[in-house]
Amino acid sequence: MRPARTVPTEPVAPRLVLFDLDDTLFAHRAAVAAGILGHVAAQGGRGAAADPHSVVALWNALEEQHYHAYLAGELDFAGQRSARARDFAAAHGVDLTEAEATAWFNDYFEHYRAHWQLHDDALPCLDEVARRIPGVRFGLITNGELAYQSVKLADTGLDARVEHVITSAEFGLSKPRPEIFRHACALFGADPGSAVYVGDRLRTDAIGAAAAGLTGVWLDRVGSAGPPPPGADLVEARDRGVIRLTTLAALPDLLAPESSAGTRT
Repeated sequence: MRPARTVPTEPVAPRLVLFDLDDTLFAHRAAVAAGILGHVAAQGGRGAAADPHSVVALWNALEEQHYHAYLAGELDFAGQRSARARDFAAAHGVDLTEAEATAWFNDYFEHYRAHWQLHDDALPCLDEVARRIPGVRFGLITNGELAYQSVKLADTGLDARVEHVITSAEFGLSKPRPEIFRHACALFGADPGSAVYVGDRLRTDAIGAAAAGLTGVWLDRVGSAGPPPPGADLVEARDRGVIRLTTLAALPDLLAPESSAGTRT
């Protein structure tokens, strides 16, 4: 059972709304899938004949494995990239040197970047929240490197929409550690209890934020199409008051129902 969406009886519109980036505002998974398939096709070889679903599934699994190793301090940022390339090539019978793995990933990255875009509901959500809550402030908390994520923000125009971008690499701790959420609130001069955090990962984003005192919102974009989170996470999410949404289009009504924000003119 997934946490149910609940709305407070007398909602108070927050003055600070923080977001995750990848797969929350930015359509990371779609770009990854298009990028790896385009890269494999351009490379040729054994991988080009593989089932597309298997190619994407393998690349996603390697990203999860090695990116989490990077977040845990077991690999540096460049190292997790080359490790992903080496393991992917090895699964298709190709051994890459370190230099070859770096070049392989750089080629893939160009295909990935060519497909960068925001989710269709991202900017309309920001616009509508800003309309309903005059003076609301937006920020980002993302696990990763500031330089890398800043390129995404600039390419998609999000850099003009958020005041502060907090990354795990610069802060020194990653989500779901409560310190990074509280640090973000402190940058805005906001009390965590008056802030909302929205992210697509239940534990990393929503539970982590709720544990830090924010209102945690789980953006469950995949819904029943994906595997359910662990039962313990669902129980903790319920106990911490995590709110589940399936689209950012529902966020404005959650934060500032039209009845309390005034009618449209």
